[in-house]
Amino acid sequence: MTVPAVDSLIALAVRLADAAGPIVMSHFRQPLEVEDKADASPVTVADRETEAAMRGIIEEAFPGHGILGEEYGAARRDAEYLWVLDPIDGTSAYIAGLPTFGTLIALLRAGTPVVGVMDCPALNQRWIGVEGRPTTFNGAPVRARPCPRLDRARLCATSPYMFEDRDVPAFERLRKACKGVEFGGHCVAYGLLANGTVDVVCEGTMEPYDYAALVPIVAGAGGVVSDWRGGALGLEGDGTVLAAGDARTHKAALEVLAGRGDA
Repeated sequence: MTVPAVDSLIALAVRLADAAGPIVMSHFRQPLEVEDKADASPVTVADRETEAAMRGIIEEAFPGHGILGEEYGAARRDAEYLWVLDPIDGTSAYIAGLPTFGTLIALLRAGTPVVGVMDCPALNQRWIGVEGRPTTFNGAPVRARPCPRLDRARLCATSPYMFEDRDVPAFERLRKACKGVEFGGHCVAYGLLANGTVDVVCEGTMEPYDYAALVPIVAGAGGVVSDWRGGALGLEGDGTVLAAGDARTHKAALEVLAGRGDA
C-alpha cells in the first residue's frame, strides 16, 4: 500500500467509528430486546443497526473490498482487502449498562491485520493502530510499559469462564504466575495494555472480529500479540489470544501456557 492509500483507509476506518458511536449510544441503557444466537451469545438491535451502517459505508467507498462482520457474515471474504467488524464487542456488558464495550474495526490485507480501530463511545476513548506506525489513544501516541517478569505482571481476561475445558488448566497456571488478575475489561483491556497500565491479556474462544482490530493496536504500542502457541493472528486460528506489552513477558507467558515454565 502506498502512503496515500493507507491514509485513505485509515480515514474510512475513523469514519466507520464515527458512524457507529451514535447508533450504539442511542440504545445504551435503554430497554432492549435481547436475543440469543446459535452459540448462546446475546445480540441486540444495536449490534445489527451498527454493523449494517458500517457495511453500507464500506460498500459505497470500496465496493471491491471484502467484509466480515459478527452479525451479517461475510461478503467477498477472499478479497485482498477485508474489513472485519464487531459492532459491539462486550455485548453482555452493554446490555448490563456497563461502559466496558467497544466497536472494533479492522482492515486485513492478504489476511494480515494492518489497520485497527477500537472505539469505546461510553468512555469517549478511541485507540487507532496502523502497521508500521505508533498506536494512538485519543490522538496521542501511547506505549506499553516494560515488564520483564511474569511475577510482576498485571493480567487481564474478560472472564474466567470464557475458556474451553482444555484451556482452563493453562490459564490457571498463567494466572498464578502473574502478580494479579482483573476480569471484565473486554476489549478495553487491550487498550490499557497499549497505554501501559496492563501487562498481559489472555483470552480464549475468540473469533477474528474479536481480535483482528487489536493486533495493530498492541503491535503499534510496542507489544506482542499471538495465539497461545505464538502464532500470528489472522482469519484462521484456535480462538486463543495472548497479548503482552513486553516481549520477555510474552515469551514467559507462552512457556507457562504450554506447561514448560513458571514465573
